[in-house]
Amino acid sequence: MDNNVIVDELPYRVGGLLYTPALNESIVRKLVAGSIKNLTSLVFCLEDSIMDESLEAAEIRLKQNLNELMESGAELPLLFVRIRTPEHMAKVHELLGDAEKLLTGYVLPKFDLSNADGYISLIKKYNRKSLEKLYIMPILESGSVAEMSGRIETLGLIKQKLDAVREYVLNVRVGGNDFSNIFGLRRSKKQNIYQVGVIRDILTAVVNVFARDYVVSAAVWEYFGKDADGEWAEGLRNELELDRINGFIGKTAIHPSQLPVIYDSMKVERCDYEDACAILNWKHDGLAVSKGGSGDRMNEKKCHTRWAEKIFILAKVYGIKD
Repeated sequence: MDNNVIVDELPYRVGGLLYTPALNESIVRKLVAGSIKNLTSLVFCLEDSIMDESLEAAEIRLKQNLNELMESGAELPLLFVRIRTPEHMAKVHELLGDAEKLLTGYVLPKFDLSNADGYISLIKKYNRKSLEKLYIMPILESGSVAEMSGRIETLGLIKQKLDAVREYVLNVRVGGNDFSNIFGLRRSKKQNIYQVGVIRDILTAVVNVFARDYVVSAAVWEYFGKDADGEWAEGLRNELELDRINGFIGKTAIHPSQLPVIYDSMKVERCDYEDACAILNWKHDGLAVSKGGSGDRMNEKKCHTRWAEKIFILAKVYGIKD
């Protein structure tokens, strides 16, 4: 492969982002043992998964966990902390001290115009003082984003603010459950988020505004279980296919059983990989169109290069399906 591929790998390596409450006392043992299959990234949550009266205890446990992980020397996935507000982010930053070096960054819930400046000011400040880059992953899930009358304008203004610190924005994420809660909705195992029209429209708008410049991660699937062929897994696979065709890369996970399904969905088909390589190493002199490797579809150098870049990176990170 030549040097045509300029897409940064790291945003793609987030993959299935597994949430765990920061109060989790067993997570260090599991991470050190490497016992969570297909774990690429993990976030210690200090927000919705923690009751307000337990927040201080969760912060203390978080620091203990990170210190134990540093001492272990184990190979770890990408690690993040989900905080509550810019003020809370500042508090956690001070609390963690040297343990913050273990983090890839912070997950910013309910990111909108009301708190964007506060978060952006902090991440700029922290990166000026650190030799290792610290990233943010904002979650778009607020009512101001859901509001149809001003949605595109709001998303555009949010993007302008993120563009100013683009080098620190690892992913843009969406909060499917938060959006659904605004309208009092919830999908079943047999349904997918794109069947919920009002939520689909919000997600489509987010992709429209952000996906040309950022990796945008898909909404959480809230069902899980032990049976990898169960109804929950079939529903997840169906939604992952729709995530992919709609421009999302990666997905929030709330249970380890979801991770192998998400990981497998991020592998690329061999025919896609071969066509991507052909497009990125175009050898058809004078022509910008050719027959694909499978013989039944068209490749266009001018139209399919960005697609090919993404396919090549996904194949490098997650592999090619047999």
